[in-house]
Amino acid sequence: MALEREYSQLTVISPEHRKLLGYLDIPAVLSNLHNGKIGQLSSGGEQKPLLVKDVYKRFDRRKSVGYQVITPDTSLDILDEFLKKNAFAIVTDESRKFVLGVATRADLEEFAKRRLF
Repeated sequence: MALEREYSQLTVISPEHRKLLGYLDIPAVLSNLHNGKIGQLSSGGEQKPLLVKDVYKRFDRRKSVGYQVITPDTSLDILDEFLKKNAFAIVTDESRKFVLGVATRADLEEFAKRRLF
């Protein structure tokens, strides 16, 4: 799904509580698949499907030093500064209950390019 839509990051959300658990870094997963670091074989050598839960990057709340809330109302200047230090931003509602999307530097650049022309 991510490749078809040219997404580089996908959020992973708990189906029970709709809580943000982490994210899938699509380029890293593909690289690890190609390098053989992750695969689809079980210990018995039979084919086993690769599951999201096996490869997503979990947010570790114990190591968290804080975060910046990014919403649709966040100014583009603030988003730009955030993306200078981070590969992507998870866009949520003000109360952080719902993930609305993921923004990357390429997204911001494409948005700016469209607005200038």
